Amino acid sequence: MCYKHKYKTPDGFSNILMNSDGEYLTGLWFEGSKDSSKHKIDCEEKNLSIFKQTIKWLDIYFSGKEPEFIPKYKINNLTPFRKEVINIMNSIPYGETTTYNEISKIIAKNRGIKRMSSQAVGGAVGWNPICIIIPCHRVVGTNGSLTGYSGGINNKVALLTLEKNDMSKFFVPNQGTAL
Repeated sequence: MCYKHKYKTPDGFSNILMNSDGEYLTGLWFEGSKDSSKHKIDCEEKNLSIFKQTIKWLDIYFSGKEPEFIPKYKINNLTPFRKEVINIMNSIPYGETTTYNEISKIIAKNRGIKRMSSQAVGGAVGWNPICIIIPCHRVVGTNGSLTGYSGGINNKVALLTLEKNDMSKFFVPNQGTAL
């Protein structure tokens, strides 16, 4: 089964949609974003305990605090490479960022290889089905470009601002995958 719920975000953010299989959170994305095509929209609306847990997490997060728990989630079609990228994203501290290049260097080192493609990392970051909780918004371009966020550039800027990042280090590209 597939279930869905809509979360009303504070001003400055698009609303959030979430999916569940009844037990685990299986999707979390901004309404109207490029991410919408990755998720099931035609699901039954139901007030599940996993949605209540996720709403509590989101309420804490949007109040400007780092939640001290993670809702139970399950990621379908998770390859070993995507899992490696997700584990690295989950280690990015609240209020900090890293780059696609830095993630590729970590993976190359862990695998004992000379280099790993930053583009491959970008693909795995962009594939992430559970935004915010798995903090793909904390991954930026090496030059400070806020690129590659399927949730929408306005939401990425708002999330990084909420986490009190120094936004003077970043810029929005004139064209690219973030727009």
